[in-house]
Amino acid sequence: MKDSRMLHENTSADCLDTVTTGTEDGAFQRKGHSTRILSPEEIERLAKDQVLVSEFKQLKLEKEAQKNWDLFYKRNSTNFFKDRHWTTREFEELKACQEFADQKLTILEAGCGVGNCLFPLLEEDLNIFVYACDFSPRAVEYVKKNSLYSTERCKVFQCDLTKDDLLENIPAASVDVATLIFVLSAIHPDKMHLVLKNIYKVLKPGKCVLFRDYGLYDHAMLRFKSGSKLGENFYVRQDGTRAYFFTEEFLSQLFKSEGYEQVVNEYVHRETVNRKEDLRVPRVFLQSKFQKPFSELLSG
Repeated sequence: MKDSRMLHENTSADCLDTVTTGTEDGAFQRKGHSTRILSPEEIERLAKDQVLVSEFKQLKLEKEAQKNWDLFYKRNSTNFFKDRHWTTREFEELKACQEFADQKLTILEAGCGVGNCLFPLLEEDLNIFVYACDFSPRAVEYVKKNSLYSTERCKVFQCDLTKDDLLENIPAASVDVATLIFVLSAIHPDKMHLVLKNIYKVLKPGKCVLFRDYGLYDHAMLRFKSGSKLGENFYVRQDGTRAYFFTEEFLSQLFKSEGYEQVVNEYVHRETVNRKEDLRVPRVFLQSKFQKPFSELLSG
């Protein structure tokens, strides 16, 4: 259930906490705690876009959320997203939580889509077992048809993380690290806490959820046309799938309200360059780590 569907940015030392770095795809990246600075035109555009989609249509979108994602994968098959080879670079926990050589790590990929993160991980590290689930039954079938799929190394299943109990497929407190990468943004804000509560049950005490998703004022947020707004920072695409754009404060409160402790929570500012069209496109993501407290060991 993933998507990567970015103006002037304040690049002073006061605005962004880390220096610019190059990435494998040629983009420049900064991390920090300040939101992107909007141009006057962008401020005016957002100020004018206050009319919300009707309650009737919003209820219909919620009811048909699974169908809309299934249709998305029917149209795009496994071709829409690139394989995510950057996850181990950005999240050392995917390797560093090994406490001794050849230790088998257990990973949960919540919202695996068609396996663009799952299969690079399995190829890169033979000492991991992955539980992977997705809202879309069609996406799960694509994963199972992949030549790299092996039931000895992963268990893939369909799951609505807001209501289907993960304990039906994963033992309690058995997961070393869980990922939520471009997943939570597709879920209604009122139900996001249910996802975190669900994951909490299968995560080992002291272990982390690794999060990356759309940040406030990402270019994709500014591209929505009038009539697409569902609520504050929440929009619907033409295909009926939805996207929420996170602030640090909202995400921090969301995780902490479900018992997690914050480890890292910061914006990633990326500038990608389309040399053919001479365009500089600013993207904004939120990248975070939240931990299940060690104290659960004592109370469990």
